[in-house]
Amino acid sequence: LETSIGRIPRVAARLGWADRRGRWAVRWGLGRNRYAVSPGLYAIGSPDGDSPLLVSASYKLSFDCLRSALAGQDAWVLVIDTRGINVWCAAGKGTFGTGEIVRSCRSIPIARLLNHRTMIVPQLGAPGVAAFEVKRETGFQVIYGPVRAADLKQFIAAGMQATAAMRQVSFSTWERLVLTPVEITLMFRKMVIALLVLLVLGGIGPDVFSFAAAWQRGLAAAGAALAGVLSGSVLTPVLLPWIPARAFAAKGALLGLIAATVLALGPYRDAGFAGWAGLYLVVMAVSSYTAMMFTGSTTFTSPSGVNREMRFAIPCQIAAIAVAGLVWFGSAFN
Repeated sequence: LETSIGRIPRVAARLGWADRRGRWAVRWGLGRNRYAVSPGLYAIGSPDGDSPLLVSASYKLSFDCLRSALAGQDAWVLVIDTRGINVWCAAGKGTFGTGEIVRSCRSIPIARLLNHRTMIVPQLGAPGVAAFEVKRETGFQVIYGPVRAADLKQFIAAGMQATAAMRQVSFSTWERLVLTPVEITLMFRKMVIALLVLLVLGGIGPDVFSFAAAWQRGLAAAGAALAGVLSGSVLTPVLLPWIPARAFAAKGALLGLIAATVLALGPYRDAGFAGWAGLYLVVMAVSSYTAMMFTGSTTFTSPSGVNREMRFAIPCQIAAIAVAGLVWFGSAFN
């Protein structure tokens, strides 16, 4: 787009196949650390000097969510350098903040392009942005937009006035469920390593090493660990509001207890006392750990609360895994 300050890249509001494929990939943790757009000023539609200016992060998923929500709206989008991190997390880390907005406004002569001096900043970016400092350094007034990009057009049409619903952060069952694939993917490498270790250790016994025992005992132990991963990474996020206890580690352990009971009554019913003891300890510990990892994706926690929880929970999880390993390994010699 030719403007008074030079050529500005114009981006489509409609997402293409490559955008949707990329979104699917990062939901599964593929290329997540490289999914970014170049910082700078972009045009959506045919904006002019009176069109609104919106600020976004350089994480492409955030950028795509914003531009697709602005279909039919003429607007300027200032993408600041958040190192490819989304708005909310970048605000907490300090990369979506006052300093980066000020630097962007100084490097791009936006003031010469616009007839107004207002910019819309995502509400979830507010922890990192001091509006009065942005005003003092750039002359632009910061207006905090709605939580969801989908409400932006209505927000702009209403004179940049947000309703109570626009300020409310939701975390519905579906919103939690779409986050579970990346949780599973992050555990995949650990699961593969654990499977190989269990197969090797499962074959050790009175006969020194047995491939038949490695297959039978190793797969049984891997099945218990997998049940813990699914319980903590999928069932806990989906059922999060309805699980008793406040700590995520406790929520995961409780669902792990239920999952272990289902296994003990089903495919592991002939495991014996030692087998059942190891089963419960492994499933509960792994479920507790993976559920605790979900704290970084939620609106339910705070950094200080998570740190306190981890200091208590991780030693308990390690102890449970260690005891389960000793029981399981020792049972091969009985």
